[in-house]
Amino acid sequence: MDSTTSKPPRTWAARALRAIFLGLATLVLLLAVYTWIVLTWSYSTGERAGFVQKFSKKGVISKTWEGELAMVAMPGSTPEKFYFTVRDDSVATRLNATLGTKVVLMYEQHIGVPTSLFGETEYFVTDVRPVVE
Repeated sequence: MDSTTSKPPRTWAARALRAIFLGLATLVLLLAVYTWIVLTWSYSTGERAGFVQKFSKKGVISKTWEGELAMVAMPGSTPEKFYFTVRDDSVATRLNATLGTKVVLMYEQHIGVPTSLFGETEYFVTDVRPVVE
């Protein structure tokens, strides 16, 4: 066999570099799959009623709507706060239109979201309905 056409043997440094690259690629792929699973599977779903007292678009890289719902169990009692995230702009627009009135928020709870890029809370509002009294 001619020495000019054969491949040179791999050095230990080249093998180590390849192993590091494959390890990092596998880690990134596993993190992406984990994030996808966490964002598509919901731990719980539910509804909360109250008055939205704070709602703003926040974020450094990806912007999400973050809000605070004041839930009053009985008149005169201290309101409990429910912190939530809205990722859908059409839901955020409908929620902005109902500010100052009592609303019901339908939400999904996604536990284990690995970063705050997808929202600051684990409660993602999927729909809003004004309460007619």
